Amino acid sequence: MTNQQWQILKDLVAGKIPENPVTGFIIDSPWLPGWHGTSTLEYYSSERSWFNANKKAIETFPDTIFLPGFWSEFGMCSEPSAFGAKCTWQKNDLPYASPIITDLAQVSKLKTPNPSTDGLLPFIIQRLKSLEPEIIDMDHEIKFAIARGPLNIASFLMGTSELMLGFMLQPDDIHKLLRIITDFSVRWLRYQKEIFPGIEGILLLDDIVGFIAEPECKTFAVPYIKEIFQSFDTEIRLFHNDAQGLVSTPFIKEMGVNIYNFSFEHSINEIRKLAGDEVVLLGNLPPRDVLAMGTPEEVRIKTVEMFNNTDNKQRIIWSCGGGMPPDVSTENITAFVETIQSLG
Repeated sequence: MTNQQWQILKDLVAGKIPENPVTGFIIDSPWLPGWHGTSTLEYYSSERSWFNANKKAIETFPDTIFLPGFWSEFGMCSEPSAFGAKCTWQKNDLPYASPIITDLAQVSKLKTPNPSTDGLLPFIIQRLKSLEPEIIDMDHEIKFAIARGPLNIASFLMGTSELMLGFMLQPDDIHKLLRIITDFSVRWLRYQKEIFPGIEGILLLDDIVGFIAEPECKTFAVPYIKEIFQSFDTEIRLFHNDAQGLVSTPFIKEMGVNIYNFSFEHSINEIRKLAGDEVVLLGNLPPRDVLAMGTPEEVRIKTVEMFNNTDNKQRIIWSCGGGMPPDVSTENITAFVETIQSLG
């Protein structure tokens, strides 16, 4: 991310009206390898392939902001691997982390991982360290510390259905687990900041908050997510939840979020009403059915509809409702960005 792009984000959070509408997308391994023409496994295992894919995206679409920018990750295996989860890899699909908790009694024996030594986390950092000079040569900087959210990590450590049952049947044990995960997440984010002092923002991703009811959201999500966003002083606190968001969105400000990426199933007007006027909204074109599967003309039509149907166009980064999905073409992204610019 360039300093100019970072300033645009800060200005949006501050409520300043940009000269032109801002477009941006969360991009990572579901989209980049296929679009770049490499396998998912090569993208993860080759520093050069990872760098070239991100570089190509930035150079192909200079008029949009890619978030978080040069995201060093190993899919959903990143944080669970630090807890000892078995990671299963495939050539052209995302990896999978197997659960390590079969009984919540095991939580008492769970240790808080060390982000500098455990799992895939040292490789995440080393990839960035190795290529930081080339990132800087492109006038970009590492601006975000990134982590999966506490419920998301918990769901991989014990299974989503088991986590949901735990909310109801063994809440004390779930709190113990979330306490360990939250302590780890804070250490992980602070470690990224320690290694890359130029980091000024936090990106947290947690779709599981979209599967729970309001009492569970207030009890098991809000306090832990809020604590994680307070890991260090930040100017940008970006939260991604592209699952159902009507329950969690009223708590967005309480959690400390100032940029919110949400599900395409909710209109921008609907989320604005729940989130309030002070939160920057990142969305909200349907990612799969329109951005990936539509023609460029269909993308243009749906983009115009989205823009014209949005009542309050302040504090918006025009995007899709979630991260960039697989199979989105260069032509469709270009159609989206050009359409938004023409409407502005």
